[in-house]
Amino acid sequence: MTYDTLIRRACIVDGTGADTYVADIGIRGDRIVAIGDLAAGLASQVIEAEGRYLAPGFIDVHTHDDSCAIQQPEMLPKITQGVTTVIVGNCGISASPVNVTGEVPDPMNLLGEADAFFTTFGDFAQAVDAASPAVNVAALIGHTTLRAAAMDRFDRTATDSEITTMRESLRKALQAGAIGLSSGLAYTNARQSTSEEVKALVEVVGKEGGLYATHMRNEREALFEAMDEAFETAAHGKVALVISHLKCADVENWGKTEHAIEKLEQAAARQPCNCDCYPYAACSTTLDLWRVSEAFDILVTWSKPHPEMGRKLLKDIAAEWAVDLTEAARRLMPAGAIYHNMDEADVRRVLAHPLTMIGSDGLPSDPNPHPRLWGSFPRIIGHYCRDEGLFGLPEAIRKMTSMSAARFGLADRGVIREGAFADLTLFDFDSVRDGASFLEPTTPAIGIEWVMVNGRLSLVDGTVKARAGRLLRRPGSLANAGHEPHSVPAH
Repeated sequence: MTYDTLIRRACIVDGTGADTYVADIGIRGDRIVAIGDLAAGLASQVIEAEGRYLAPGFIDVHTHDDSCAIQQPEMLPKITQGVTTVIVGNCGISASPVNVTGEVPDPMNLLGEADAFFTTFGDFAQAVDAASPAVNVAALIGHTTLRAAAMDRFDRTATDSEITTMRESLRKALQAGAIGLSSGLAYTNARQSTSEEVKALVEVVGKEGGLYATHMRNEREALFEAMDEAFETAAHGKVALVISHLKCADVENWGKTEHAIEKLEQAAARQPCNCDCYPYAACSTTLDLWRVSEAFDILVTWSKPHPEMGRKLLKDIAAEWAVDLTEAARRLMPAGAIYHNMDEADVRRVLAHPLTMIGSDGLPSDPNPHPRLWGSFPRIIGHYCRDEGLFGLPEAIRKMTSMSAARFGLADRGVIREGAFADLTLFDFDSVRDGASFLEPTTPAIGIEWVMVNGRLSLVDGTVKARAGRLLRRPGSLANAGHEPHSVPAH
């Protein structure tokens, strides 16, 4: 038998949670066509993989890579981690459908300047296709972005006519291939929206067959109430739910993940839901006055009026200016920050749970990003799996592959089996680790030997050799006709 690529003697972690095994893999075109003893096989490209582990390409379910996929299509922060697919448009912030002129409103500015946004999802999809990124891209539509396109200001609830406008805009985007809706209800420019406003949009998602991901209204003292709102909203629209970066923020809320996990389990028994989590005890987002606290360190990553203050602690800036933390933050805004406001025990508890997927939540437009942008997935394998024993390797890989593909409706991805897409990552289990740190946040991962995307060897020894990613359109969307098959999100 002849193949385009033959991978010999790899230790295969197939993504399903099953035990590892050693086999050869034959690839033809963009698919895996044979697994087993292929010693008699011939191929134009033969890869000797003995002693290393081969996994499905990792799926980053929580990213803000909307503009990165177009403006930096080599996607180095992701492909160097072994990531082959990213879900963009999270936290209510998407690059479309909206027309932005002048100053980009907070928190949409996390995606970049006005040129990062597109009037329609079709325009965004066309730009992704034209850029040919190194990894696959699937896109959510952001609630805050819909508000920005339909409303003259954010500090109020939407009117019935504005909600109608948002619903129609969302419907068109879903029919053009978007996979669902996201919300960022904790952010200033979405906090005034009511549950009824969001439910009206989720109804559209349900009718079109998408899913709903939410950065909940509160991840602090009202965490449980926010979870109830999320469950109720998703149930109302009859859609699968993903709770974004489940956490307990601020010192006084540490330990609440025990009950949060209980609530998630109870909800999962009656409706389809998961959460995602990044493997760090610090979050990163815009600098907001209501987030400022003396109880933990806050690292300023960027500031429009004071760019020289990037990579400095807020308390040091406040001391330099002889003002309190709140006044210092006010002078720095708009700005970004890393908040060391989480407890490692909570992070571990959420990461270990079987309903938890892995998402980096990295901000590629940040000049001093959180290390999660470059390090999340190798950190799961090297630190939490190998060094800490939080879970076995098959479970670690499942959290980053098949579970994510099933929830987001990415058919034939996230698994190693005959007929699946050849999205693959080869790594050295003994050496793999995250290279990025809070001091050196853009250092690439160690131990990721090569990455294949859609059957093309795309990363070898840290160098991008090909850009073979695709825009993955929603199953059943009008724009998906003629494209690869997808499956409906698992219920």
